[in-house]
Amino acid sequence: MDRLRPGDLELLAVDSATTPMHLATLEVFEPPEDGFDHRRLVSLVADRLAFVPRYRQRLMSVPGGFVPPVWVDDDDFDLTYHVRQSALPRPGSMAQLQELVGRIITRPLDRARPLWEMYLIEGLDDGRFAILVKSHQTLVDGISTIDLGQVILDNDTVVRERVPDDWTPRPEPSAAVLVADAIREKVTHPPSVLPLVKQGAEAVARLLPVGGSRRTSPESPLQATLSQQRRFVTVRTELDDYRKVRRFHGGTVNDVVLATITGALRAWLMTRAEPVHSSRQLRAMVPMSILDKDLEPTSLGSQVVGHLLNLPIGEPSPVVRLHQVSYALKAHKETGKAVSALRLIGVGGFAPTTFHALGARVAANAPQRGFNLVVTNVPGPQFPLYAAGARMLESYPVQPLLPGQALAIGVTSYDGGVHYGITGDRDALPDVDVIAQCIAEAVDELVDTVSETRRAPRGR
Repeated sequence: MDRLRPGDLELLAVDSATTPMHLATLEVFEPPEDGFDHRRLVSLVADRLAFVPRYRQRLMSVPGGFVPPVWVDDDDFDLTYHVRQSALPRPGSMAQLQELVGRIITRPLDRARPLWEMYLIEGLDDGRFAILVKSHQTLVDGISTIDLGQVILDNDTVVRERVPDDWTPRPEPSAAVLVADAIREKVTHPPSVLPLVKQGAEAVARLLPVGGSRRTSPESPLQATLSQQRRFVTVRTELDDYRKVRRFHGGTVNDVVLATITGALRAWLMTRAEPVHSSRQLRAMVPMSILDKDLEPTSLGSQVVGHLLNLPIGEPSPVVRLHQVSYALKAHKETGKAVSALRLIGVGGFAPTTFHALGARVAANAPQRGFNLVVTNVPGPQFPLYAAGARMLESYPVQPLLPGQALAIGVTSYDGGVHYGITGDRDALPDVDVIAQCIAEAVDELVDTVSETRRAPRGR
């Protein structure tokens, strides 16, 4: 039996109403000529579930709770329970869509069923619709399972043959079998099976706000006691702008993205009359992909590591901020293990959905939470993708909040756009939309430092 891994057990232990450990991806589509409806989405998911068998499994606890739960087939699996239908009042705006997403990601997942949901959201203006895929972090480990959102997208509109799928649920193990298997595992591999209570306590201790002599993150309004509600906002920017800045100032597109976020957070703090003196920083956890010859090439879950980055929000110059971010990330690039954007884009399917999930796991399992926020940035393909013939226009990651952290930012580049998904605690950050506005302005600020735009003012 496949038992829940220690890292996953930690995620499950801290899952609560105020810190739900699921994440999501919001994608906006234009419908094909023959339309798109709930039945079509259910058919698409049914056709691709064979690639992600874990999505038809649920967790089952072992009597006594002295070992982690096991994954078992859901003998009452109902696809229409997981693939749901919603709608905005027509013509729906992005603001209304964001509000709905904020409410959906607030709701906990049912632990008695497979830990995922998918929503078809109709009613957007211009006939568009959205798909929201929501999965628990224990579900997507990059080893046994990739994210469902990675396998429902195709490079073209060609109708594929149905994937052979003769799945039938295996019988649920009895309590006696579960206990016997746990005892046998504990005898043969005693160090690998720790008491559930001890691991849960260690997980809670790891994720609760730190104090005493342990390393702590700089104080900021991003540190807060979380409510049970979330806000979600999006920003779409143009990839060409980041490339212009990169070509002129050096570094990478990733450097420019992180410098943009730094400038945006500086501006947002100033709108709150927060001090941004020259030495002030915010510490971000930036999960990054690595290439290690000792790792299995198919093990995506082993190719993402955490990187702590001090964002120089006290620096008034956007160019100096960019150079400081580039320099701080230089050591990672010089290890020889940094993965190029082209290699990540080459991973089968729409890999950003899985890599954002892996980044969230890395941050949640960090041995010390000495950072203010998590920023995941994953490059996607620069050509259109399709879901059952419907062209995907935009893709926004919806990252979870860690205990005590009121903000998380995910970034996905796709088909000429750079898409920011910003998750904030509803009570702690009622002005999260200001952060979105500041991101758009921070991009413009960097673009204005490029000499060609200085010679020819924008808009002429």
